[in-house]
Amino acid sequence: MIEHIIALSREAGAAIMQVYNGDKPLELDQKQDDSPVTTADLAAHRVIAAGLHALAPDTPLLSEEDPPDWSLRQHWRRFWLVDPLDGTKEFLRRNGEFTVNITLIEEGKPVIGVVYAPVTDRLYAAANGKAWRIDENGKQQTIEVKEARPPLVVVSRSHGNNAELQDYLAHLGEHQTVTIGSSLKFCLVAEGTAQLYPRFVPTNVWDTAAGHAVAVAAGAQVNDWQGRPLDYTPRESFLNPGFRVSLF
Repeated sequence: MIEHIIALSREAGAAIMQVYNGDKPLELDQKQDDSPVTTADLAAHRVIAAGLHALAPDTPLLSEEDPPDWSLRQHWRRFWLVDPLDGTKEFLRRNGEFTVNITLIEEGKPVIGVVYAPVTDRLYAAANGKAWRIDENGKQQTIEVKEARPPLVVVSRSHGNNAELQDYLAHLGEHQTVTIGSSLKFCLVAEGTAQLYPRFVPTNVWDTAAGHAVAVAAGAQVNDWQGRPLDYTPRESFLNPGFRVSLF
């Protein structure tokens, strides 16, 4: 199944790049929560929805671009959780820091995950408790978390200046920071480039699930600030609590 999901994420990435490169027109709209949505988001959603239905027609889909009502999903135990274009703001800024996120959730846990960055053609995947990276040359390499002193802390490019985060970093001790968009933050910890990703600003479940799968399979922990793993058991709200991705 993971190979099908990898291929599907690349197909969705190709649909995004048609808009990013100007081969197809870019149209921009605002959702009810004031977040942006583009023709690239919707094109990737259509690719993924059709592909997952063909792959597993009995497994329901929760996508950012077409979230089912609570009455339909409240009893789900196994479902796809998808962000067709994670980092729409980065897409609009044209910095390349956006991804396709596809995750399979079972009993509240992300058991399969793919994070694909179309601009760099770098892909991260997790399945069967293992995580790996496929670079732009097609080279596949197992990834795992790595310690470093001082630790490198990865923060959101769009939400890195909030007061809680700055207070946390001020009390962290010696460290370095790097900013990046989308679920790539999870992947930097997973591959050992960074050691910590703290998050205080709200996220939605589709923002985190695929990166969560990759990070945990690489040996990281993805816990809320009370030390509990992020849980994707269906609930009425799509919001996550604050969390941190770390080695310990």
